[in-house]
Amino acid sequence: MARTGNKNIQAKLVLLGDMGTGKTSLVLRFVKGQFFDFQESTIGAAFFTQVLSLNEATVKFDIWDTAGQERYHSLAPMYYRGAAAAVVVYDVTSMDSFEKAKKWVQELQRQGNPNLIMFLVANKVDLEDKRKVGYEDGELYAKENGLSFLETSAKTAQNVNELFYEIAKRLVKANPFRRAGMKLHTGRQEGGSRGFCCSS
Repeated sequence: MARTGNKNIQAKLVLLGDMGTGKTSLVLRFVKGQFFDFQESTIGAAFFTQVLSLNEATVKFDIWDTAGQERYHSLAPMYYRGAAAAVVVYDVTSMDSFEKAKKWVQELQRQGNPNLIMFLVANKVDLEDKRKVGYEDGELYAKENGLSFLETSAKTAQNVNELFYEIAKRLVKANPFRRAGMKLHTGRQEGGSRGFCCSS
């Protein structure tokens, strides 16, 4: 049996993606268990915290939910710089949002933390009848770029908690002493675990 609470990890997580893809809705579903059909657009960025307890550690997420409007794009590096994890979100009913997600991935790969845990998230799968981006399209792009991929629905809560738990598990597996964006508060150093690459 794994010991409980032998590490406390604080990790910065950023959400990026086009306006209207459901970034705020994903965070509100995870942090507060809430969903609103009409969610106001984020201005600049919104900040949330949430704690997840795993067998091996307790992970405290500092979550930056960035605005998707183009006029706020230049502010994004302030939020993703030093992040331990990034979630790039697109809307399955919008091919344009998928193309913009690819641009965010490229920007993170150029300027972000090279050990960044990155998830590509296809949101709004509850709108299956309006889908424009196939599951295979997202999965293939993620594989080609070394990202993890998940389809979610903030509305129905499908895969929302799973997304954040998976990120937390990977943060715990990673060596926190070499990882940007994380602080280890207690416990002793555990040797030698390497960062992951491309699991889907």
